[in-house]
Amino acid sequence: MPTKSDTKPKAAAKPKAAPKAKDGTKVDGLHRPLQPSPELAAVVGDTPLSRSDVVSKLWEHIKANDLQNPADKREILADEKLEKVFGKPKVTMFEMNKLISPHLK
Repeated sequence: MPTKSDTKPKAAAKPKAAPKAKDGTKVDGLHRPLQPSPELAAVVGDTPLSRSDVVSKLWEHIKANDLQNPADKREILADEKLEKVFGKPKVTMFEMNKLISPHLK
């Protein structure tokens, strides 16, 4: 008669794969397309974008308009469009993700 220690342990449950959109892209939390607010859409466009795409487009805007503080590249000196999104004239790159969250639905 087998004892409890003789039986094999059950295999761990496999994590579920992230659901995929019709075009095959991932739709988990970071890849799910979100609609930007009108203020954010003025910078990144008004089509739904993933959070990572929004951040990439923000950096394109920042670099194209030379909005990084030359003395401290971690700081972003907001132009008129970005100030509407951030709510203040100067933010760090670490604050940026937190400040764009309310603008994505």
